Amino acid sequence: MNCVIVEDEIPAQKILKNFIEKLPNLKLLGTFKSAIEANSFLITRKVDVIFLDINLPDMSGLDFIKTINNPPAIIMTTAYPQYAVNCFELDTIVDFLVKPFSFDRFLKAINKAKDRLELQKKHIEENGKTIFLNVDKTLHKIILNTILFIESDRNYITVVTKTQKFSYIDSLKNWTVKLPQNEFIQVHKSFIINSKFVEKISGNIIYIRDYKIPIGRFYKQELLKQLQIV
Repeated sequence: MNCVIVEDEIPAQKILKNFIEKLPNLKLLGTFKSAIEANSFLITRKVDVIFLDINLPDMSGLDFIKTINNPPAIIMTTAYPQYAVNCFELDTIVDFLVKPFSFDRFLKAINKAKDRLELQKKHIEENGKTIFLNVDKTLHKIILNTILFIESDRNYITVVTKTQKFSYIDSLKNWTVKLPQNEFIQVHKSFIINSKFVEKISGNIIYIRDYKIPIGRFYKQELLKQLQIV
């Protein structure tokens, strides 16, 4: 699971980093002292778990959650237990850690996040085989495994399938939670591809049928890893 820390206190950051390093299934992608810093990162990267402090310098952790489209599993961290009631009113929060917390308590929170993610994955596998797109006031049924790639251009998304192409107002980030992660890979800030249609990769270009898809330099390593290229 990919995770980030949003915490302005250095001692608390160190404790979380130490605990994360003990778990091989957790990968820390970044540590941020403010919600604004974290937001810039989350726009372009997919994260499974956020360790989020409530008291942050620019806005509270609870207010920050409300600004995130399709937020991942969130584990709140704070020295103030009285915030617990407000935290659990938000479905995306899986646990609430009161500082200082032990590794055992940290592990319990991680297991809750893992269970949440597995349920979401199962839901996608069982119910995500088809999806309906509302384009020009018409609902179009799309079979997910026929999608070649999805392209983002400003506020518009273009979904390209083996036989069709649809453009409408949406964001690429919204699609990261709709698509099976074992098949679809984000390869650029503006592109998500279906890995089974990749014909070849030359330099920083992916070839899918007659299309040439650029590979962003921040995404190439993860792409090669998911394609099991060594």
